[in-house]
Amino acid sequence: MSDITQLHRALVVRILDGDGKAPSGLRRAAFDNAGLDEPMRTLIEKVAYHPYRVTDEDVASVRAAGLSEDEIFEIVVCAAVGQASRQYNSALAALTRATGEGER
Repeated sequence: MSDITQLHRALVVRILDGDGKAPSGLRRAAFDNAGLDEPMRTLIEKVAYHPYRVTDEDVASVRAAGLSEDEIFEIVVCAAVGQASRQYNSALAALTRATGEGER
């Protein structure tokens, strides 16, 4: 296993299972971009697919729904890392298909 793969796995474990203000289930849902209710769903989808579209109003809506600044920060990080992880895994799969080699 490459160093980058080990570091990636350690990052994912840390943000999903480590100490945090946001409940672990909410962090996992943000990471997976699945099972979220409004207004969190809108914020997390924007973070994952169109981060340049995130507005102060998106964050304010989630805050008004009861999340603290720390919880919002954590779910945004989880969403970003989750999307990056999906892209990373897709790239590795494409590389494997293209070269016929296993994980690097």
